[in-house]
Amino acid sequence: MVHPSLKIYDVPHMPGSTLLLALTGWMDGGLVSTGTVKHVMQDRELVKVAEIAMGGYYIDNFPGSMEISALFRPHTKYEAGLVTSFDMGANEFYADPASSMAFFLGREPNMNWIGFADCIFAVVKKLGCKRIIFMGSFGGTVPHTREPRLFGAVSAKKLLPLLKQHGLRPSDYEGPGSFASYLLVRAPKHKVEMISIAAEIPGYLQGLNPVSIETITRRLAHMLSLPVDISQLRDASNAWELQVSDVVAKDEEMAKTVRKFEEHYDNELIGLPPPADDEENETSEHGEDEDER
Repeated sequence: MVHPSLKIYDVPHMPGSTLLLALTGWMDGGLVSTGTVKHVMQDRELVKVAEIAMGGYYIDNFPGSMEISALFRPHTKYEAGLVTSFDMGANEFYADPASSMAFFLGREPNMNWIGFADCIFAVVKKLGCKRIIFMGSFGGTVPHTREPRLFGAVSAKKLLPLLKQHGLRPSDYEGPGSFASYLLVRAPKHKVEMISIAAEIPGYLQGLNPVSIETITRRLAHMLSLPVDISQLRDASNAWELQVSDVVAKDEEMAKTVRKFEEHYDNELIGLPPPADDEENETSEHGEDEDER
C-alpha cells in the first residue's frame, strides 16, 4: 500500500542502483548535503519519479522570539505590494536511468520520522536501489585552508571495510540524532545498504562552502566510478578560499584561531598529538548551529 503522503509517477526499475540523498537542515551546514547532490544531478537526463507531500512533517511556526520563529516559517517574497513567492519547500525524487542513479532532495522532517522514512524506502524499493548514500556536514576545527576531513558511518557491520576503502574516518559520536542516522537504523530491515558521509567544515564560518562540496563530490565520483565535472567547483573553491582568507587576515583574533587549527591539522597528518592543554571542539555529526535549519 502506497503511503498517503507519497505521490509516485512513472518509476523506472533500476536493479542495483544507488540513491543519493540530500536533506536541508541539521546536517546541511555550508549547503554541503544539498549542494553536492545538486551538482551531481547537473547535465543529466532526469525523470521525476516521486515526491513526498509537505503536510504532516514540518513545523511551520514555533512559539517564541522572532529569531526562533523565523527558522521555521516558510520563505516569502513581496514585490511592489504583490506576493511573488511563497516557498513551502519540496521533497522530490529523480532518476537517471542511463547511469543507474537516483536522487532525493528534501527537507529533514521535524515530525513523523517513521512516516517520512516509510516513503523513502517505498521509492527505493520501486526503483530497485541497492544502496543509499547520504552526504552531510558538521562544524568542527578544520581550517578553511585545508581539505575537510571526511567521516563515515554504515548501516551494517559487513559494510565497515568500505570506510577504509574510500578514505572515510569511522564516526564516533554520542548525542542528538539526525534523520539520516534514523535511516541508517532502518535500512537493514529493508535489505538496503546505506552509507553516511559527513564533511567537517570550519565551525567559525557560515554560508556556502564550495570546498567541502567539491571534496565530497570527488569522493563520490571515485566510490561510484561516476564521471563528474568538478571544474566549476574547483574555480568556486579557489575564489571562496581567497575571499575567506582575506576576511580572516583583517581579524587578528580569528587569524590566531585559524593558525592554531592549521597547526593541529598538520600535526595530526604527521602523527603528532595536540598540546595537552588544548580544548578543541569534539567532532560531531550534528555540530551545526540552529540557524542552519
